Amino acid sequence: MTAHKSSYRSLASLQRDLSRCRACVEAGYPLESLPVRVPGNAQRAYLFGQAPGVVEGEERLPWRGRAGRTLRSWLELEEDEFYGKFYCASVTRCYPGRAPSGRGDRTPTPQEQELCSYWRHWELELLRPRLIVTVGGLALRRLLGLPSLTPCVGERYELEGTPVVPLPHPSGASGWLNDPANRDRLTAAVELVRSELRRLND
Repeated sequence: MTAHKSSYRSLASLQRDLSRCRACVEAGYPLESLPVRVPGNAQRAYLFGQAPGVVEGEERLPWRGRAGRTLRSWLELEEDEFYGKFYCASVTRCYPGRAPSGRGDRTPTPQEQELCSYWRHWELELLRPRLIVTVGGLALRRLLGLPSLTPCVGERYELEGTPVVPLPHPSGASGWLNDPANRDRLTAAVELVRSELRRLND
């Protein structure tokens, strides 16, 4: 049975409970992995995506598949440096399985998203990150309530005083970067992220 505390004092305790979470399965959703966990607990930036993919579900580590490699190439970060800088989280924490259409992964339902929001709340409360990067439209909507991704890419927002920089999702199934204007937006967004990361080292 899934259980979590009413409050947490440490990330280690939070992550122990997260690693055993089966709330969505208990609610009847057909998840295909256990929760994916982030290595480390001293990162100063918070990366917030949609949901783990199949590779992440198998390895139980975030951003391990092709999308992760693409994301790291955008940011010009090697794997160790990427995980050292970013606490990687997502709207939902288990691989949701393939979409019914067979193209891409299933988008978690609103109820699944809400069941997982508890973990995000406590991660942000305990980490107090100095930078948040959202990846994809769903993460942006859940965190800031902004309805459309495209006009937000290349812009800088704030959440309770913390800078938030939206990125598109690096999925190979997305055609977002086929538009030259969107490629310009991505270039601007990546430079914002890199600038904010440099600021964290000052």
